[in-house]
Amino acid sequence: MSKKRFTAKQLARIETRIRLVQAVNRMLYVCMAVAFGLMITAFAVPQKKEYEKLQAKLNATREREAETLARKDHKRIELQALREDPVYLEVQARDRLNYYREGERVLRFDTNR
Repeated sequence: MSKKRFTAKQLARIETRIRLVQAVNRMLYVCMAVAFGLMITAFAVPQKKEYEKLQAKLNATREREAETLARKDHKRIELQALREDPVYLEVQARDRLNYYREGERVLRFDTNR
């Protein structure tokens, strides 16, 4: 078998084609990488928005929980004072029933404003 021999002109053409194919391959790899990156970003953006919504909802729930626990603690302390502290019980009863002693001045502040 004889080997096929190429002329210099034919070798130059083959090398040019190989370089062209290599350049096209590089461009395709870059395009695929960019497309893959864009696809990942397209899927991540809605999830990030949903995460932010859920995070805001969680923060609001935690704030409501803290307020509820503070009110519960306040009511527990008030109940304990009503059961164990006769002075506090007297003050609360006099305030609710609008009683006062002779010579005593009672100042009321409107807290509804």
